[in-house]
Amino acid sequence: MRVVIAGAGSVGASIAKELIAHEHQVLLIDQKSEAVGRAGLQGAKWLLGDACELSVLQEADLESADVVVSATGDDKANLVVSLLAKSEFGVARTVSRVNNPRNDWLFNDAWGVDISVNTPRLMTALVEEAVEVGDVVRLLTLRTGKTAMAAFTVPVDHAVVGQTIGAIDWPMGTVPVAVVRDGLPLTPSQEDTLEGEDEVFFLTSAQGEIELRQLLVRSADE
Repeated sequence: MRVVIAGAGSVGASIAKELIAHEHQVLLIDQKSEAVGRAGLQGAKWLLGDACELSVLQEADLESADVVVSATGDDKANLVVSLLAKSEFGVARTVSRVNNPRNDWLFNDAWGVDISVNTPRLMTALVEEAVEVGDVVRLLTLRTGKTAMAAFTVPVDHAVVGQTIGAIDWPMGTVPVAVVRDGLPLTPSQEDTLEGEDEVFFLTSAQGEIELRQLLVRSADE
């Protein structure tokens, strides 16, 4: 299966890794040249450009794609990519990321979206009533069995409070993918500062989960 992914941030890169592990062909489109090295994906093809531009999608040979995934952090861009994929290139299946839950209603077939994924809302539902403050909780294991989704609710007196996400030495194979603060989902950046009672969600390897628990639970006790 050939999959084109628009957006090579933490979400797009994580999807690509899983697809490559299943031996699918993956093309990532991103405007930032540094995304290529940051993602560190072996086996993926890359195209630098704005996925909202018709010429870029033509260069990506979207007509031959089985699935197009819109995984950018911009809902408007994800809608445009999905609509162009369907209306201009006749892509059979589109999957689009919803960043702001308020925009959920837009992600339908009128905009060329077959499947919408509201990641923060999904993760919030999975973790509600389940996450204990100060403990790393596994929410689910992805199909390969090598990657899991885990969550951590930050205690108000934890050592990571006040630190930026980029300043924390996360274990190898561990990616913070979302933060829920005051009931609102946020897409984390390297500059975002963690606060007490934040719910932080991770995609992590088996070994990364062990080291993540050691890092966060140990810090809570110190």
